[in-house]
Amino acid sequence: MPYIKTSGPHPTELYYYEQGDGRPVVLVHGWPLSHRMWESQITALSEAGYRVIAYDRRGFGQSGRPTAGYDYDTFAADLADVLTQLDLS
Repeated sequence: MPYIKTSGPHPTELYYYEQGDGRPVVLVHGWPLSHRMWESQITALSEAGYRVIAYDRRGFGQSGRPTAGYDYDTFAADLADVLTQLDLS
């Protein structure tokens, strides 16, 4: 299973799912769901020629559940780590 290791004061591992080739699209789920909420969209977008990445935010789905780091600044930093580590600049 693919994971991204986050940086910052409350590091954790974020699970991500990737499908397709082409221009990247990153899908971010809402509370209290996981990357699985995007299954239909992942299929449709990948069939349309996109590289689709959907990840589980910290504390959700198959990602780590640290005791801290559940603020919007950390969520944004986590997304930045996903983009950087998957070379999606």
